[in-house]
Amino acid sequence: MAKPKPHMSYEEHLDEVTTQITEIYTVEDDEAIRMVMAAQEDEYFSGHDDDPTICTLERAGIDARWVFKNYSKNAPKKKAPKPG
Repeated sequence: MAKPKPHMSYEEHLDEVTTQITEIYTVEDDEAIRMVMAAQEDEYFSGHDDDPTICTLERAGIDARWVFKNYSKNAPKKKAPKPG
């Protein structure tokens, strides 16, 4: 049995974050993509690009919740601090 990869590529991670947003919050794909792209534009994921070892399934869940909280249409104007 093959061992799972310890981490994903940056692109795989963004895809997983998007997927988790659609599954957890039952939003449409287009809306989840908009949120992830907005977070990416604000450089939320820049650390992930610099250090792909943080691109894990567990971190994707953390990121999905943070991105939804801060980029959904009902998000507060002031963003929460980035997770560690």
